[in-house]
Amino acid sequence: MLVLRSLLFNVAFYINLIVWLILLIPGFVVPRKAFMRLVQTWARTSLWLLRVLAGTKVEYRGLERIPAGGLLVASKHQSLWETFALLPVFDDPTFILKRELQWIPFFGWYTWKADCIPVNRKAGSQALVAMTAKAKEEVREGRQIMIFPEGTRRPAGAPPAYKYGVSHLYQSLGVPCLPVGLNSGLYWPRRKFIRHPGTIVVEILEPIPVGLERTEMFRILQERIEDSSNRLYEDGRREIGLPPVSAKA
Repeated sequence: MLVLRSLLFNVAFYINLIVWLILLIPGFVVPRKAFMRLVQTWARTSLWLLRVLAGTKVEYRGLERIPAGGLLVASKHQSLWETFALLPVFDDPTFILKRELQWIPFFGWYTWKADCIPVNRKAGSQALVAMTAKAKEEVREGRQIMIFPEGTRRPAGAPPAYKYGVSHLYQSLGVPCLPVGLNSGLYWPRRKFIRHPGTIVVEILEPIPVGLERTEMFRILQERIEDSSNRLYEDGRREIGLPPVSAKA
């Protein structure tokens, strides 16, 4: 049953994605914010399919902690799931992403329309300068800059591997940083076909105020995200019938 439900969802998810890639074509002629509302609608349809076909729900905790206006959002990254499931949570989000993703037909073109912030990883220090300049433009528009501080997906329960780019952005942008913990990797594991039923939990944590020293901000950010994600990881393991990590060890 688990395999069948996972198969049905995966097929439906990618069909839905293709349909929306076509439906979004007229979005090139509407204002960017209206385009983002359409993208958020696609994200909600994907979450609906996940709940109905795979039995995987989502619970967002701490939404009341989200400040209004420009913001740096630093989220744990365990799965493809959060690349779309966080979109409906924020008013006007934009992602920091690899420049190469913008070369993908349709998908990449839409990231241009959404004013996402590309990073050319081959450009060295210049990449950080260009990323920061673009992020400043977007945050002045009151947007929420979404970044995954570890740079890539990490398996649920894996040791952290945070990069200092997030603390550089924090100092440069002059806006609060909102940490986000989650346990999506248990239910939608990276590079795996199975989608486990249960409830993915996203925890919006206490914002880090403007003005902290870079190393102090970096320490607090990692501590908050990891404490939250580790706790949610243990809760999720119990929900899907896995032993606690301590028992496994």
